[in-house]
Parts: sequence; C-alpha cells; structure tokens
Amino acid sequence: MVDPQASRRRLLRYLAASPLFAGAPAFAQAPVPQTRLPDPMIWAPRELNELIDSPSRALNVFDFEPVARQKMSAAHFGYLATGNDDEVTLRANREGFAAFQLRPRRLIDVSRVDMKMELFGATWDSPIVIAPTASNKAFHADGEIAVAKAARAGRHLQMLSTVATTSIEDAIEARGAPLWFQLYPTNEWHVGLAMAKRAEKAGAPAIVVTVDVLAAQNWEMFQRLWRADKEGAAQCGSCHGMGLRSFVRRKPHFDGLDLGAATSTGATNLTWDFIKRLRDTVGTKILLKGILAREDAKLAVEHGVNGIVVSNHGGRSEDNGRSTIEVLPEILVAVDGRIPVLVDSGFRRGTDIVKALAMGAKAVCIGRPYLWGLGAFGQEGVERVLHLLRRELFAAMQQMGAPSLKDLVPAMVTRA
Repeated sequence: MVDPQASRRRLLRYLAASPLFAGAPAFAQAPVPQTRLPDPMIWAPRELNELIDSPSRALNVFDFEPVARQKMSAAHFGYLATGNDDEVTLRANREGFAAFQLRPRRLIDVSRVDMKMELFGATWDSPIVIAPTASNKAFHADGEIAVAKAARAGRHLQMLSTVATTSIEDAIEARGAPLWFQLYPTNEWHVGLAMAKRAEKAGAPAIVVTVDVLAAQNWEMFQRLWRADKEGAAQCGSCHGMGLRSFVRRKPHFDGLDLGAATSTGATNLTWDFIKRLRDTVGTKILLKGILAREDAKLAVEHGVNGIVVSNHGGRSEDNGRSTIEVLPEILVAVDGRIPVLVDSGFRRGTDIVKALAMGAKAVCIGRPYLWGLGAFGQEGVERVLHLLRRELFAAMQQMGAPSLKDLVPAMVTRA
C-alpha cells in the first residue's frame, strides 16, 4: 500500500528545489535535509496559509499556482513548472525586472485609459497576448478550448502551439476569431510546411516559427517529479512514450502527416534558408520566436521577417542566464522600429508589462500564469488570470501618466 504521507514528503523535497515553489503553503516551507531553502517571497507575495477556492478570490496571478499544483499530478505539474539545467534562466526571468525602475509622469489626465493594441491591421483590447503552450489537456480536460474561450471573453490575441492537444480549426471555432500558429518546423521541410499550410488554410494570419529548440532539454525538476509520481508517470507512459511518433500521437496537427525522417519537433538543421522558403510559400505573416541577439534581429529584418518574439521559452530551452526583459533593449535597437517586437517569459505583473511596453515592445505574451489558471479552475481560471493582468496594466498606466499605449515611452524606464 502506498503511504500518502511518504509520497507527499517526497514531492515536497523535489518541489523545494524549484523557484516556483516559493509560494507553497507555510507548512510546506520547512527546510528538508539536503535541499536548499525556498526562494524569497518576491516570487509570490501573498498570504501563504490559505488556498483560494474560486477564481474570484485571487488577488494576483500567483494565487492560482498552488491550487493548480494541488489539482494536477506531480508529473504534469513538473512538466509545466520546470526550467532547463540549473534553472538560472527561469529565475532570471523574474529577477530581471528588478534591474529596471519606472519613472512616472504627473499632472496628466488618466481618467480614461485606452489599452487597445493594433498589430498587422487587427485591433485588440489589450497588448496582453496568450503565448503558445503545449499539451494543455495535461492541465485540464478542456485544454486549449477553455483557453480559447477565455481569450474570446477578454478579446485577447492567442497563439496556438504546434503540439497543442486541440487542432487549430477547433481552437479558432472556440475563439471565434483567427489565431496565430506557432510552428515547430521539425527537421523535415515537408512536415513543417504541411502544418504551416494547414494553419494558413484554417485562417491563421501569422506563423510564429520557434527557433530556440535545438538540443534535447534537460528538465531535471520534471524528471524528479515524474519519478516520484509513480501513478502519474504510469498514466503519462500510457499516453505518450519515448520518441517523436509517440509524443505527437495525441497532437492533432500531426494527424495524417508522413513524418519521414523527422526525429524531433525542433530542428537542428534550421537556417535562414528555411525562413526564406517558408516566406516564399505561405501568404501569412512570418515571425521568429526565440531571438535573443541583436545580430539575429538585424538578419531577421534583412530576410523579410514580419516580426520577432523575444523569448527564452520561459527558461525551458536553454539555461543562458539572461532574462528577456534585459535582452529586449538590444533587440529593439537592432530592429529600430522596422518590424514589431513582442516579448515573453517571466511576466506576472502589470508593472512588468508596462516596463516592456515603455521600452518599445508591441505586446507581451503570457504563458505559465494562464496555465496556472487553467489547471486550477479551467476556463474561469484563465479568464480571471487575464482579467487580473488587464486590471494591473490599467492601474500601472494610470500611475505612469500614460492614457494610451503610445504614451508609454522609453524615458519612463531607467536602469536600477
């Protein structure tokens, strides 16, 4: 018979090593032998002794994380929470915001604030974008459909992942508007092209090519939680085993495709030639997700790319140690306003979003927070997460003296 208390102690030992564990209830904060102490409260500033029992009780997005952790299997939570290697980049994505301070302006009428964002001829109610994330049904049975319905309620732009557990056709129907499609090209041109053309046919106005997944990821926290969660690991094994073909078995964008010699969703053979061929073949906008160097940003412009997403994959693809908020300025300088720049990774507060927008980002993409909401309460949780971020952004713009997004300017941000 499995000892629940022993299983819980094992789980807490593994979670204690994660920067996302800092928000755990106080009873779980006691040091465990041979583990480091939890991170400072900067990660989740809230009352630790009570879990919310409904989305409406959430005061900030952090309130959803411990509820999602409680409801998910340890293996699935580990997949969501993990970073690569030592998780230095995962931490940096939050800590990087402290490197910048805001310079608010005063005596400006902010009784009305317009958060509308225009991008590629479409207008959205806010610059908060739903980032593409994998396997949403691992976190809630309604998966990407719940997320799409929440995006519809808040009129958010949504990106859908190649490895979503819902097809782009079904997600667009649930959203009631076109979605952007995030593309993992694989190492076989015909596979990536087929998915891009399917997305275009479904009505996606933009293809976002992920360029930062090359090597196999070293997700140690996920592996430890997966090992500790015997029951969850067994369930995972029944759904998806080892290898690409097993992994994509429940990923509808791969349905009917001849994978040929494809061995992974990422592409170690990805070059600018692929981008040119894709741009010459599909009629959608083409963006690159994962650009972190000014040299590549300049090349993106030269190769006719329509936009960039500054992203380190939430600290999941590599442990380079740089937060995206710290990378963003050099990318903006390199692009020099010629194409729009979006950014993701680590954004949790309205003030985080304001810093990026003031620097010059067109929009900010949110990942883990809406998955916390999804895992905790399904569609209602996602809606509440997005509502809280919109509310915080609205208040932050008022405090900054910015009645519209164009009033957020670089002079409002300074290095700490």
